[in-house]
Amino acid sequence: MQQMFNTLRDRVAAGARAVLCSIIASSGSTPRGAGAKMAVFDDGSTVGTIGGGAVEFRATEIAQGFLCGEEAGQYHFDLSNHDKTDLGMVCGGKVTVYFQPMGSESLPLLDAVCARLAAGGKAWLLTRLDAPAMGLYEDGELKFLSLEGPVEPLLGPQSVLTPTVYSEPLTIPGTVYVFGGGHVAQALVPLLHTVHFRTVIYDSRPHAVEAPAFAQAAKIYIGNYNRVLERVTITEEDYVVVMTPGHQSDREILAQVLKTPARYIGCIGSRSKIAMTNKLLREQGFTDTDIARVWSPIGLPIGGETPEEVALSIAAQLVAVRSGKM
Repeated sequence: MQQMFNTLRDRVAAGARAVLCSIIASSGSTPRGAGAKMAVFDDGSTVGTIGGGAVEFRATEIAQGFLCGEEAGQYHFDLSNHDKTDLGMVCGGKVTVYFQPMGSESLPLLDAVCARLAAGGKAWLLTRLDAPAMGLYEDGELKFLSLEGPVEPLLGPQSVLTPTVYSEPLTIPGTVYVFGGGHVAQALVPLLHTVHFRTVIYDSRPHAVEAPAFAQAAKIYIGNYNRVLERVTITEEDYVVVMTPGHQSDREILAQVLKTPARYIGCIGSRSKIAMTNKLLREQGFTDTDIARVWSPIGLPIGGETPEEVALSIAAQLVAVRSGKM
């Protein structure tokens, strides 16, 4: 999402016109659900995706009409073998795509959206379906758009569609705090970025956080491991991945983050290390219920051993937790 909006903003700023194609409703079996987006530019190029295949191809064609002066509007696709548009897809579902033209007049909104995506924090995109207008709700204020009635009922964790307004979360709540910048972390952070997790790196070694793999991290902290909560605030929406260079520092981190409401806590290590860590945590007063919060061994059991394979298993587990599958 961030990359798509950055590209959209940069190209519009350079003088291009575009149409933002957004899935605002879907039912049954479809390639992508509500919130999927693709921008179509006046030179025919695109960025982002609404699921690929014939729907995306047809949406790209339809967008050309909006580039030629049509106001915003929506189009319904029926992905059955009786589809009158002859899409050639038999998924069995239905998709509604909203087409929003964008040019230089949209730059203030696009700048604000890109800034919010970079900073994190809660925000929502709102689109008026009865007028070609889109707005951003952040920090308790609706910007670039006027609506009648209260906004709060539109600000849920999932998209909301009414006859006149479509609202969707712009940002995915929660930050992944990665403690330790070793080989697995260097493989993990870019992977988490591709699946839209915001990441923060924390390491005691200045040279470790200089790895090019951490260029996509939202923040990088360098400091001792024994007082990390003085530097970061971990909420009930956040995730913690512990993989420092040593067992002692792992235990120091766990003893602190177990006192937070973190949604997920995972710690890398062998079963013998885990057993010793749990023993020492109990000696510090942590209960079995406390210790059971820690996913260890970390990641899904896919059988991988390389840093890249371990990172893949961790990323998959985090996606499963985020989606409510675990």
